[in-house]
Amino acid sequence: MTVAVLFARADSVYKTLPGCDVWDAERDARRWPGGAPVVAHPPCRAWGRLRHFAKPRPDEKDLARLAVRHVRRWGGVLEHPKGSTLWADQGLPAPGQRDAFGGWTLPIHQSWWGHRAEKATVLYVLGCEPGDIPPMPLVLGDAPCVIGSSGRRRDGTRAHRPETTKAEREHTPPPLAVWLVELAKRCAR
Repeated sequence: MTVAVLFARADSVYKTLPGCDVWDAERDARRWPGGAPVVAHPPCRAWGRLRHFAKPRPDEKDLARLAVRHVRRWGGVLEHPKGSTLWADQGLPAPGQRDAFGGWTLPIHQSWWGHRAEKATVLYVLGCEPGDIPPMPLVLGDAPCVIGSSGRRRDGTRAHRPETTKAEREHTPPPLAVWLVELAKRCAR
């Protein structure tokens, strides 16, 4: 089964994975014809916690809305940072709840799949029950790096760890990409 990967980076790890139909900026995911479950990574800078510092293109917010429509139509998973305002904008459910389409939200930390920073993330999943997702790793303790300059732990204490590079912040760890593709396959509608 083929999985469509929408809004991928030009240098995306998904391009190295079998069974992925990857749509980056050059292919333009707005032209994707549908027909397969999706892994959607729409731009998040207009939706994230630091959106007031971002300078997104005028159409960027609509890319995330389109990604939600594709997940709802074809099944799959949409990935965005924890705290994304896309959830309120599109009526996406809080963890432990379902939306009118049957979709649900799974909070993860990308460090569980090898990211050097915790990178708290939320996944909107539709077409697969929570008990049917692929096995997930669980890694306890602090990640070796932080994203952003705050360097604060969840408990508010200062963490003296290096900051990731911009490229590291944007790349999906290869094991997470493999896991997301497997999840999307299980979400086929």
